[in-house]
Amino acid sequence: MSRRSWRELDESDVRVRPGRRGSRPRSKRRPEHADAAAAMVVGVDRGRYTCALGGDPDHRVTAMRARELGRKSVVIGDQVGLVGDVSGRPDTLARIVRIAERASVLRRTADDTDPYERVVVANAEQLVIVTSLADPPPRTGFIDRCLVAAYAGGLSPVLCLTKADLASADGVRESYADLAFPIVVTRIDAPPEELRERLAGRVSALVGHSGVGKSTLVNRLVPAAERATAEVSAVGKGRHTSTSAVALPLPLPDGGWVVDTPGIRSFGLAHVTPDDLVAAFPDLAEGAEGCPPNCGHLGAPEDPDCALDTWVAEGHATTRRLESLRRLLASHAGIGDEQE
Repeated sequence: MSRRSWRELDESDVRVRPGRRGSRPRSKRRPEHADAAAAMVVGVDRGRYTCALGGDPDHRVTAMRARELGRKSVVIGDQVGLVGDVSGRPDTLARIVRIAERASVLRRTADDTDPYERVVVANAEQLVIVTSLADPPPRTGFIDRCLVAAYAGGLSPVLCLTKADLASADGVRESYADLAFPIVVTRIDAPPEELRERLAGRVSALVGHSGVGKSTLVNRLVPAAERATAEVSAVGKGRHTSTSAVALPLPLPDGGWVVDTPGIRSFGLAHVTPDDLVAAFPDLAEGAEGCPPNCGHLGAPEDPDCALDTWVAEGHATTRRLESLRRLLASHAGIGDEQE
């Protein structure tokens, strides 16, 4: 056959050379996984996630993160969707294909200059700040920073004071009286019944310095947990005994979950702004609307034009509430803050 002139060719004569990956364009649509089973992440270990299917602590499934999730993190407390083998039998593996929107997040950074925030726990209702009254002594700077993280992340704070058989809790109670959150006191020689009632039916995260008795508390609340404990060192600082966060089921009939986190010595708050914290104080938040841009709400001399002083003077909130807020703001700003 003679070669045709280029004037006789049309688009039907064009040959398309397929690419190296084939001629079919890749679809951007992903499976919807409408049949994915709901579960809660209760353990994380080197890329494998232990999930309680339907929130049932007795039906645990090991899963891996599906590729379509990309770089999105999966943390303790996440509500996820699972596909694949969800029987929970040995040597089976499911896939996490969906992460539900988080109702709350406990975040921290390594320090106040670290730009990378880390989500420690998702969807916890309460943050239980565990601190001892002696051996080691309470560190209010650390408590304040945990309160900032709780308010900013949407968690309700609870302060748990341990070792009340060694020292009085009156001073710490007085320091936080105007913040109006629950304070429970425990002793080594009595069961933690008041704390148990606070945790019943809820998801609660426990944080605290090493050595304050956090793991001891967890073992008393969840006897099957067998969390490691250790003595406080001679210099008054605890040793790290819990090395990874884990969600543990509270006994029935009340149920609930406690998330035991590793002991930490600092709580970075680089991800929190002063306005995030003020928003957690409804009686002061409206007054802060009259502040100039970028106001740190610390008052004079740092913020001489802060409108909160006038707001309190007009009777909209108490002086002690403002003082408590400013103490947390100062801790967030690293002013006179001693975490260790």
